[in-house]
Amino acid sequence: MARYTEAVCRLCRRETATSKTGEKIKLFLKGDRCLSKKCAVERRGTAPGQKTQNTKARQKISEYGRQLREKQKMRRYYGVLETQFANYFRVAQRVKGKTGATFLQLLERRLDNVVYRLNLAQSRAQARQLVCHRHFRLNGRIVNVPSIIVKAGDVITVSDRSKASDLFVQGIETAKNRRHPEWLEFNETDASAKVLTLPSREQIDNAGRRTAHRRVLQPLVVILSLSPVSS
Repeated sequence: MARYTEAVCRLCRRETATSKTGEKIKLFLKGDRCLSKKCAVERRGTAPGQKTQNTKARQKISEYGRQLREKQKMRRYYGVLETQFANYFRVAQRVKGKTGATFLQLLERRLDNVVYRLNLAQSRAQARQLVCHRHFRLNGRIVNVPSIIVKAGDVITVSDRSKASDLFVQGIETAKNRRHPEWLEFNETDASAKVLTLPSREQIDNAGRRTAHRRVLQPLVVILSLSPVSS
């Protein structure tokens, strides 16, 4: 199972350095650390890599370059690799309606993202690991695939053995005190959650929503047109 294993703070620094407006872009890949003064973006907003005095001025980014950066930002935000990201786009293309909204909805409905949205994990990377280690049940069945797409009416529960661990005791307490999306219902008594409905575009936070537009879709259309579509 492939995943990104390098330093993740450099990803936020890269997006911040290439931002046209100069804003600090945080992908929240390290949980609560991203909200503290230890965040790499707060300490160094420059692009990662070696710096020298003879470094040439950064060239102007083309329109396609800006589109590509928006696509990379969204892909890293949800923690998926290139092939899987393109496959989600192909699925969204085959569904009637707005491709951008459907594409974002598929990413939001991933099981690891749902665990993160319920505040049972500090980051999507941690949520992915917890799912892989079989700490959760989906509709009563143990699952270990973080890319499962949940549906309306699905019930996610923490396994009985995991509830006693310090990690989940703290996580459940955190989930009680924090807000969760409107399309999810969290039961504090038995530490279970239910998918009430599919998430709408307005119910998804701005960090993911603002990138799911033409700047993301256009480079994907170009990339998919140059590669064969798998059956």
